[in-house]
Amino acid sequence: MLLALHAVAPQRARNALLLAASLLFYAWGEGEYVLLMLFSIGLNHRFGLWLHARGPRFDKGVIAFALVINLGLLGLFKYFGFAVENLRALGFDLPLLDPVHMPIGISFFTFHAISYLIDIYRGKAKAQRSVIDFALYIALFPQLVAGPIVRYHELVHQLGKRELSVARFAEGTRRFIFGLAKKMLIANTVAATATTVFKLPAGALRPQDAWLGAVCYTIQIYFDFSGYSDMAVGLGKMFGFDFPENFNYPYIAQSVSEFWRRWHITLSNWFRDYLYIPLGGNRRGRAREAFNLVTVFFLCGLWHGASWTFILWGLYHGAFLVLERVGLSSLLVRTFRPLRHLYLLLVVVIGWVLFRAPDLSSALAMLAAMSGKAAAAGSAPVLEALDGSVLLALACAAVFATPVLPFLAAHRERLRGPALGFTLRSLELGGLALLLFASCMQVAANTYNPFIYYRF
Repeated sequence: MLLALHAVAPQRARNALLLAASLLFYAWGEGEYVLLMLFSIGLNHRFGLWLHARGPRFDKGVIAFALVINLGLLGLFKYFGFAVENLRALGFDLPLLDPVHMPIGISFFTFHAISYLIDIYRGKAKAQRSVIDFALYIALFPQLVAGPIVRYHELVHQLGKRELSVARFAEGTRRFIFGLAKKMLIANTVAATATTVFKLPAGALRPQDAWLGAVCYTIQIYFDFSGYSDMAVGLGKMFGFDFPENFNYPYIAQSVSEFWRRWHITLSNWFRDYLYIPLGGNRRGRAREAFNLVTVFFLCGLWHGASWTFILWGLYHGAFLVLERVGLSSLLVRTFRPLRHLYLLLVVVIGWVLFRAPDLSSALAMLAAMSGKAAAAGSAPVLEALDGSVLLALACAAVFATPVLPFLAAHRERLRGPALGFTLRSLELGGLALLLFASCMQVAANTYNPFIYYRF
């Protein structure tokens, strides 16, 4: 219905329509916390106008104040409880404080606002005078709660005017269906096995089951998050927007550095442009470069969640990036390609154990079982209990985590003729219809289908 209304609405009314729908979407999930987002929108719109109106002498004060406010709100709602918990563990006698609810998507819309203000401060963007257009940039519902992280300069011209067409709508529909299938048919199917393994007590973990759980979560988080990103990009195209790509088959990478050029690309680029480069990047010697990388990935881990497991996950990846910068990359280049790929997969899978485990002791127990050093007593044979649907999902994941679809599409274009083109097109439409039907059946069969990145 919203797509139809947007298509027939006058150009000048489309942004107001989408903004109203986006705010309703957020309020439906977060209730009164939509007021927090509206407060952030109003405040950052005003900050942008201040930066535009005041002279260079005042810019540093305004941007510093704006960053303190934005990061302060993020810290209050996302990290306050974590800070209190750790202070109490250190022996500080703090009064009983109720936990603060973390609004969905607060990390994403805060980063959107910060990048907007910094780009104005740097002269790379002009302040948006229309509060409706600025609010839509922050609240646009396809990418509001889990990204991709869209820069203002990437969207500003599309906010002013965007073209709708049957071809763009068809492309967006195709992308949305693929994303939905990734989530419902692969991520959700292997998620049950991953959850079963990660809930096992330390004494019940066998090495083969621990590895199965880690691999299933590795598949789950990729197909869950990249599926959401595909759906966001697809919905954006239906409404006339072009969002940046967020994934580029990260599990085919040959190094940790390459992995982070392919995984959550918009977040990696955000940290590069707004933190790593301002810290000095790689321009001040090896020691400073290592410090910058570790700092960035410490904050990357903290951005994902208020937990020591997330922090250790970030530091773990930062450590491998430093190792690759100081010589490991040169060694990898001379290594047999499959071994480089195996190295990357081992690093990533072990890292996901830190990311998924509820606490540090659970992560260490899981890693001990994976290493074969923990003897399981009275273990639950998870591996032997796998059903056909999980095995099929694992097989599909192994195929579709590689760029097989772009490869087939490229060959289809070369082979296309009048008769063959019609046949291939018919097969594609039939396949999309089948994926949509199967995904909808899964949606109907499961009452709760959260995306993993909603909680970040």
